[in-house]
Amino acid sequence: MDSYVLDWVSLLLRWAHVVTAMAWIGASFYFVMLDNSLSAPQHEDLKAKGVDGEMWAVHGGGFYHSNKYLVAPRWLPLPDKLHWSYWESYSTWLTGFALFALMYLWQAHTFLIDRNVYAWSSPAVAAAAALGFLVGFWLVYDGICRTWGQRQNGDLVVGVLVFVLVVFASWLACQLFAGRAAFLLVGAMLATAMSANVFFWIIPGQRKVVAALRAGQAPDPMHGKRGKQRSVHNTYFTLPVIVAMLSNHYGWLYQGEHNWLVLVGLMLAGALIRHSFVARHRAQVLGRRTPWEHAVAGTLLLLGLVAWQAPPPAAQAAQAPGAEPVHFGHVQQVIEQRCAMCHNAALQSKNVALHTPELVRQHAQAIYQQTVVLRLMPLNNATQITEDERALIKRWFEQGAAAH
Repeated sequence: MDSYVLDWVSLLLRWAHVVTAMAWIGASFYFVMLDNSLSAPQHEDLKAKGVDGEMWAVHGGGFYHSNKYLVAPRWLPLPDKLHWSYWESYSTWLTGFALFALMYLWQAHTFLIDRNVYAWSSPAVAAAAALGFLVGFWLVYDGICRTWGQRQNGDLVVGVLVFVLVVFASWLACQLFAGRAAFLLVGAMLATAMSANVFFWIIPGQRKVVAALRAGQAPDPMHGKRGKQRSVHNTYFTLPVIVAMLSNHYGWLYQGEHNWLVLVGLMLAGALIRHSFVARHRAQVLGRRTPWEHAVAGTLLLLGLVAWQAPPPAAQAAQAPGAEPVHFGHVQQVIEQRCAMCHNAALQSKNVALHTPELVRQHAQAIYQQTVVLRLMPLNNATQITEDERALIKRWFEQGAAAH
């Protein structure tokens, strides 16, 4: 596929993925907030109608009164038209998988494989293994939920086992795939489990409950319990998924020796912060203090990662602007060795060519951003650029990026 067309397809898929994800996450966060903000009904007419919880809200100049029925309304049959929240989930996964397939599976030799990490026999085998991650995680996760989810202290046991599973999967992904791909793959793995929860358990369970009520039968309470459990898991997966997806754009996060620990730390911080917001809704209803300690723990974990990943003083000194001017010939030599392979007269990746001094000067800002600030290029450091060479480019740019 022509690189220009590929870039447009990537942009439009990414845009669609973000839009659908906003719809899904927004609906999920709203219903979690609503469920945890309900209070027992105060009026007898609501109790007689079967209302189990109610919430009054004000927004946009209007007042809203939300009611939750324990099973179904007692005062009228279920209406023919019910709002179902599932296409937000499905469309998010479909657009995300399409983007993943386009960028990482179709171009596995470029984005998925780093032979300094693991030497796959072929791009097809690496792509198949990546797909296996998505399927394998779901099967193991689902098995944990079905085996231990309904036992005594089931939620705690499932939570611990799923955490261990996520840690192991993060470690394994970082041992097999390029760091950038590994971070995104772990996020996609969790997102796949979230959407599978909706597709295999939450929506089918709700359909069975509705069918039973319309047939005048008592619905199996297990459907509600299982749907609730998987919905709770989804809300805790959300922030870890988002940070895994975002972090792959920052090379200094995934290029380190212990990158899997960085990924686990970021995701754990997100889950802790999310828990504080979930617990806050319930605390407000019960008149208790807001339990911010989990968010504080998550924030401290993030600060710990910041301190851990900070470059050593020696590296900082090496990157400091020197008094001696940088000769362009030295910079051009680095670019020819490390960058021109993908940015030349014949091959202009991302529509960037660097085979003449004038073009290097023209793209100086992008070179500095990609190699020094974000450390994204060279991709997967395929050409083995050194820290001294990055420092040279930094000093050259800060001294005016001369082309002669």
